[in-house]
Amino acid sequence: MDSIAWWPSFGVLLLASAIDIFTRRIPNWLVLPFLLTGFVVRARTDGWSGAWFSLAGAGLACLLFGLPCLLKGMGMGDLKLAVAVGSWIGPGQLFIAFIVTGIAGALIAIPYALWRGALGQCFDNTADLLSHFGKLRLIPHDEVRLGRVGAVSIPYAPAIAVGTLFSFFAR
Repeated sequence: MDSIAWWPSFGVLLLASAIDIFTRRIPNWLVLPFLLTGFVVRARTDGWSGAWFSLAGAGLACLLFGLPCLLKGMGMGDLKLAVAVGSWIGPGQLFIAFIVTGIAGALIAIPYALWRGALGQCFDNTADLLSHFGKLRLIPHDEVRLGRVGAVSIPYAPAIAVGTLFSFFAR
C-alpha cells in the first residue's frame, strides 16, 4: 500500500463523501487543493517520473469519468474528485478504482432507488440509455439525464471513495 497517497486520499474522500451525501455537492475548496498537492507530492518524492505518474493518473481519470460527465450522467464535482484522486494514485491503480467505483455505484444505487420507490423507473432509464448510446449517439439523452427535474441520482463521492480505497488493497 502506498502510504503517501493512502492517508490524504482517505481523509479527503471521507470528507467529500459526507459533504456529497448531505449537500449533493463536492466543493472546489476541497478538491482543487487535493489535486494540486497530488502533483506536488508526487513530483517532490519521485521527480519528473512522479510528475508524469501524477499527470497520467489525472489524465486517465479525465477520460474515464469525463465521458459520463459530458453525457450528463454525473456531476462536475464527481469528475474533479476523480481527477484529483488520479493525481495521487496514478493510472494503474486508478483503473482498478474506476472498475470498483462502478460496482460500488450500482450497489449504492439499487437500495437508494428502492428506498425512493423508483427502482422500475431506474431500470427503464438504464435500458433506454443503453439503447440510446448503443446507437452511437454520444450526446446526452433528452429525457434521461442528471439535471432533469425529478431525476433520481445518488451522491457518487461515496462510490468513488469505496473504489479508490479498495484499489489500495487490490494492488
